[in-house]
Amino acid sequence: MSEPADLAGAPAGRPTLKRVRSRSSSVNKIPTSQPGRLPRQGALRIGASSMDRLVYYAREHTWFGPLCVILAALFLYGLQPTQENPVSRFLFVSYPIRGSTPQVYGKGYWDLAFVGFYVVVFTFTREFCMQFILAPVARFYGLRKGKVQRFMEQGYTIMYFSCSASFGIWVMSRTSMWYFNTRQFYADYPHQLHEADFKVYYLAQFAYWLQQFIVLALQLEKPRKDYHELIIHHIVTLLLIGLSYIFHFTWIGLAVFITMDSSDVFLALSKNLNYIDSVLTGPFFIFFVGVWFYTRHWLSGKILYSVVTEFETVGPWEVDWDKGLYKCWISQYVCFALLAAIYALNVYWFFLILRILYRFVFQNEARDERSDDEDEDDEEPPADAAHKKKNK
Repeated sequence: MSEPADLAGAPAGRPTLKRVRSRSSSVNKIPTSQPGRLPRQGALRIGASSMDRLVYYAREHTWFGPLCVILAALFLYGLQPTQENPVSRFLFVSYPIRGSTPQVYGKGYWDLAFVGFYVVVFTFTREFCMQFILAPVARFYGLRKGKVQRFMEQGYTIMYFSCSASFGIWVMSRTSMWYFNTRQFYADYPHQLHEADFKVYYLAQFAYWLQQFIVLALQLEKPRKDYHELIIHHIVTLLLIGLSYIFHFTWIGLAVFITMDSSDVFLALSKNLNYIDSVLTGPFFIFFVGVWFYTRHWLSGKILYSVVTEFETVGPWEVDWDKGLYKCWISQYVCFALLAAIYALNVYWFFLILRILYRFVFQNEARDERSDDEDEDDEEPPADAAHKKKNK
């Protein structure tokens, strides 16, 4: 789930999409030693100890620290590769129900260990993919510094959401709610037990969005102009995932994941096509608008409408803490409020998308005032340029 595309220049002979330069472009910029990395911590001093060298290496290669944690966990599990090993709770889903066919799993506090470990896994995956896969691709296309960072961010988005959307669709296809049969969200409530694929998918999504929230909150990436909207979006998303898991509304959550993840793939791809000045930028953006409307407004609207019309009338309508039943007017209002908040953000972003589309089609240009210009990082400060000219 992310913000709308920012599209810019197209090849000659086609309508041009232009960006508006942000007057606050110099605010909150985060200097990086290399795209995708944290800020430099200073040079390594002569005669530094082995520990200092290791710490310096970890700071310069941000994938190294998470990799050490992952390898340590695998090593400790390898010493006793059974469910009795406490480390297994970090690597695999917990609470298997003995004798169940197919094997299903319950819920409990150890699920937090699984989420925490995979926050580390996603941190490693993100940094490794950006530095060793996406950075070379960006250099191949000759992108400059500002665009390289954005290209890598969107490239990782494409990689993750392509996998998560496909996996989510497969998980849904194995349930009675296929294809967005909203009555089934409530007919078999409460959904306390899940097969391994469903539980892994749901907890992994929570881990991903928690890791993304950490990146955003600590401003490890250059903040965008809609930074505060994204903060709200991530907080609401985490609340939706957490509350739906605790109170057994996970089938609603699965449907919401699919609608958001599938559109994010096309959103990020439209951005990267623009960054490399592809001839497909314009046509693909028009296609993306259709995908966005269908997933984030038609399907999401269908889910939101079901909360109003079917939440109370389909399935049990009672509160019983012993049986895990929490289907009442309070949960209905909370569910509707959180989904409506996400929907409102999508409407706001769709307005920006349509404005870009209108200017592209009818005025041969589009100005996305939401985003900073990616090329600003490449520009030399006037004072530095003058100094270099004087010393020539």
